[in-house]
Amino acid sequence: MHNEQAIRLSVFAAVLLLVALGELISPRRPLRDNKGRRWFANLTLVVIDTTVVRLLFPILPVALSHIAENRGWGAFNALHIPLGYKILLSVVILDFIIYLQHRLFHHTRFLWRLHRMHHTDLDLDVTSGNRFHPCEIIISMLIKMAAVILLGAPAEGVLAFEVILNACAMFNHGNIKLPAALDSLLRLVIVTPDMHRVHHSTIVRETNSNFGFCLPWWDRICHTYRPQPEKGHLDMTIGLSEYRDPKKLSLPRLLIQPFTAP
Repeated sequence: MHNEQAIRLSVFAAVLLLVALGELISPRRPLRDNKGRRWFANLTLVVIDTTVVRLLFPILPVALSHIAENRGWGAFNALHIPLGYKILLSVVILDFIIYLQHRLFHHTRFLWRLHRMHHTDLDLDVTSGNRFHPCEIIISMLIKMAAVILLGAPAEGVLAFEVILNACAMFNHGNIKLPAALDSLLRLVIVTPDMHRVHHSTIVRETNSNFGFCLPWWDRICHTYRPQPEKGHLDMTIGLSEYRDPKKLSLPRLLIQPFTAP
């Protein structure tokens, strides 16, 4: 698709800047960890993850959707549905698949070892939405590509989903204080920072809740929704109880963390 990389980079930079600005103007919680070290690790992981994907996957989901369309693969390519509906359904269904994938990573021992790095951040802000281990990104990419083929999702729908997902991840990890009334309204259509922050609590039953990244409906439908943390947003503890030493959360240690014991 023409200008695909320009669209991705532009949206990424714009959302990163806007959410970071919101964190400066109206922070939800005081930061407790070293911001410079965290930002370096989290943003460097973006570069590492992107490089790994480019090296291992000669065909990415958007290009794969063109191949599926040309060969008639997938449900949407077998049905006569207007393109607009295909795009909308693709975004919604792919988001549900990511919700299921997220739950799988929490409840499967090996996958949790990969995913737990995301939860070791001792603070939450806009960069936390990009804190994923390269091995998790590889598995996630394989799941996404399988979904694209099975759905026959159009390229426009796949690109829209990936851009929206990344933007929502940065927004809902943001350390932004929203008015309670606005937060309640937004929760009807999108995962808000207060909603997702519960998921990063050290309390296990809260960690295993609010799995959605973009659409908030799946948690309610599947009974994994928790509206607020037990201790409140200011007094809750972010991260994992096994990983509290900031010195052990440097970038090199994060990369080897799935292969070591807590």
